[in-house]
Amino acid sequence: MAYKRTTRMRAGKEESIINCLPTELIEHVFFSLPASCLLQCTSVCKKWRKIIRDSQFALAHLQHASSCMLLFSPQGSVSGKLYPSDAIVFDEAWSPSKLAVPVIGPDDRICGSCNGLLCLHTPTSTIKIANLATGECLHLKKPTKSLKDDHLSFYRFGFHPATKEYMVIHFSQESSPLTVGRFNVIQVYTLGDEKWKDVATPEPLSLNCVKNSGVAIVDGTMYWLAEDKGSDWQHVVMSFHIGEQSFAHIQLPAVDLEDWALGIGDDRHYWITEIDGKVCVSTAQSWEGMLFGKLQIWTLNEQVGQCWSQEYIINLLSPFALGLPFVNGGKIVIQHCDGNLCSYELLGKNFEIELTKMVKLLDLSPRGEDGMQFYVFVKSLVPLDVYAKAAIVHRPKRLGEWRLKKWKAWEQERVTQEVAWRRIHQKEHEWMAHRRAAVMEIKETSQGLPDGIQAQISMEMDRILQHLQDCPDQHRSPAQQRLNWVEMMQERKKLSARLERHKV
Repeated sequence: MAYKRTTRMRAGKEESIINCLPTELIEHVFFSLPASCLLQCTSVCKKWRKIIRDSQFALAHLQHASSCMLLFSPQGSVSGKLYPSDAIVFDEAWSPSKLAVPVIGPDDRICGSCNGLLCLHTPTSTIKIANLATGECLHLKKPTKSLKDDHLSFYRFGFHPATKEYMVIHFSQESSPLTVGRFNVIQVYTLGDEKWKDVATPEPLSLNCVKNSGVAIVDGTMYWLAEDKGSDWQHVVMSFHIGEQSFAHIQLPAVDLEDWALGIGDDRHYWITEIDGKVCVSTAQSWEGMLFGKLQIWTLNEQVGQCWSQEYIINLLSPFALGLPFVNGGKIVIQHCDGNLCSYELLGKNFEIELTKMVKLLDLSPRGEDGMQFYVFVKSLVPLDVYAKAAIVHRPKRLGEWRLKKWKAWEQERVTQEVAWRRIHQKEHEWMAHRRAAVMEIKETSQGLPDGIQAQISMEMDRILQHLQDCPDQHRSPAQQRLNWVEMMQERKKLSARLERHKV
């Protein structure tokens, strides 16, 4: 009893010392710590928890957090096998994660990412905002009256740095049969508000441009491609200032048409992305679903009359997949025609991608590049409960919890693989125990032999015993850790090799 009282007194004294430190000093130290570490610090004391869970501190912490890449793969069927949605997070060293992202459901699709928050389109009547680091999820009611009129590509997600507000944006499709595939209203929902707000567009605009060419939200303004009959390429950049609710047209940059003049490719693709906080337009020629020739990337300069400056001219000496290339951290990530996802150093403004210098990140089989998306990812402390006025916030799920009857076959495969791993581990341990017993028996029977021979046999048996001490690693339980599809594929290959070796 005296020991427990002493422990409580020591803990109380330590907490009082912590509380005596200035809040500014504590925050300064916290800024240098990653989000995963700070989440553990919330249980130290009430003061630390209050600091870390504060929304203003969370925004300030983002300025010090390192960004990396998130690769999202939507649900789909490959060779008759149904795969769920999944995501691969790359760390600062560009190494892929092994575990699945718990906040992404098997039917979810990403329609935006900002400050560590994901906007997920679900097959239900809600849009889900999720924080990958904290595991919190906020569910919003969709603005559509019918789910059959609902589509993933009609939603986007962004942040307004001036107002510090997060916004979900919906392109509202016209209901008239004569205007299918067009929208005339943009609906905006600000996290924490009670309802969506409608903003009429100056004219009916193409949804296909939004779906096929992407959308970028930078500094509270949204950019996408729209049809323009006055433009040589039938496209123009449309901008929508979310705060002022105003629209504007921006002409596309004048691109180098040398590759098209040489007869390379049968179409020219434009798409809009964000690179290092700037709006960028990329363009390249394509042929049979592959990119060829020059990949040109232009940056929009808002301060100088909305003019474009050429950022990169990347010469593609071999075909690459049509999926959108991703630029971040001084590298370009692009999928080669052999199915491998590779990175390449940005070697100046004008360069060629040499295959021998590409760094392989992942083998994308069996998923392929269809529908894959890249996002800048940062582990964030942004709390979602402060926005729960007109939404529902769910706390983090337990690791491995992913129970939906629709995906029973996928879960069964994981269980079957786990059972197979346990069998092979059991066989290997039995085999090692048998070998160890045989070695010990040989050492005992050699006792009657001449000293020289006995010493030689004993030395050889000790060497074998030392080697046998390296037992196979115990396999993790899927109830505690759920692997992503890339690691599942690697585990399957390892399992097949072990089964073949031991003929289990």
